[in-house]
Amino acid sequence: MGGLRELACDDPALQGPDAFRVGVIEQGRPVVMRAIGRQLPAVGHGAASPEAALAYLARFEQAGAGSEGANTGGPEVFIAPADVAGRYFYSADLAGFNFTRQTMPLTQAFALMLRHAADGTAPTCYAGSVLASHYLPGFAEANRLNVVPPQVEARLWIGNASHVACHYDAYENVACVLAGKRRFTLYPPAAIAGLYPGPIDHTMAGQPVSMAAADPANPAYPRFARVRDLAVTVELGPGDALFLPKLWWHEVAAASPLNVMLNYWWDATAIGPDAPMLSLLHAMIALAERPAAEREAFRAFFDHFVFRPDGHPLAHLPEAQRGVLKDLRGEGYGPIRAMIARALRGN
Repeated sequence: MGGLRELACDDPALQGPDAFRVGVIEQGRPVVMRAIGRQLPAVGHGAASPEAALAYLARFEQAGAGSEGANTGGPEVFIAPADVAGRYFYSADLAGFNFTRQTMPLTQAFALMLRHAADGTAPTCYAGSVLASHYLPGFAEANRLNVVPPQVEARLWIGNASHVACHYDAYENVACVLAGKRRFTLYPPAAIAGLYPGPIDHTMAGQPVSMAAADPANPAYPRFARVRDLAVTVELGPGDALFLPKLWWHEVAAASPLNVMLNYWWDATAIGPDAPMLSLLHAMIALAERPAAEREAFRAFFDHFVFRPDGHPLAHLPEAQRGVLKDLRGEGYGPIRAMIARALRGN
């Protein structure tokens, strides 16, 4: 598949959200952004020591403890036995998981992380998708990447050495290492059949994971051999960031005793509030179990009206006569959404 495009932090495509959208997001490929976060205060503290990295984060929890909107109960934290080696995954029977979840203040989780960093026999601890504005108010403003629109929320991923199972996100993703190192292994969306997704409703953290990438030698996943060579691996150090378009599969390994990562999710190309993944879920119940011939017929209609390999589906008509399809970003969006709402209500 070849290597990833890499940009230096002074590249014109990284000089603000608008330039980033045109130069990176709209290209639809992952991009490595070297040293883009090197000036962030969190990176400086992380370079000093694991203790300094967590002490810096703890300042924001403590400062926001009495502020309006702050959550003092703490986020959900994964805790696993040391012999799991940070590979948070399903239990052997797939009915449960090989870790437990506990809600606790971040400073309590930090103490567990430092305990494992000092004693490898202690349980590992991992706090993922920690909403900064909720649990660490003020952090996002002090540690912001300039390529991300200002309204997008910052999240933190903090923990011991870990190996997060291969999964995808339904939004654009910018991830920046603040402390430790991360190794991303990427697969394109087209690899989905060979990655053998797990359950869509019984997940570890919201998104399905690849069963095959977690157990590549398992003969139950023969198609994995077809996509194995599509994998691209990239190493990120403190201050480095990665852009991932929607639906790119990624496995994330953090090898240091203590690791901190900042990330942002947002739908950079939305024309309204409706999310593509909801359309996919509805299509499953509307189409997936119908006869093969009927599915093929609808495939042709989806291609023509949605994926548009031949351009606008009504290009043969004068623009004024294309009705609601004339301009989905403008006057067409609302009427089509109303048609869907009426149909779902049974009207």
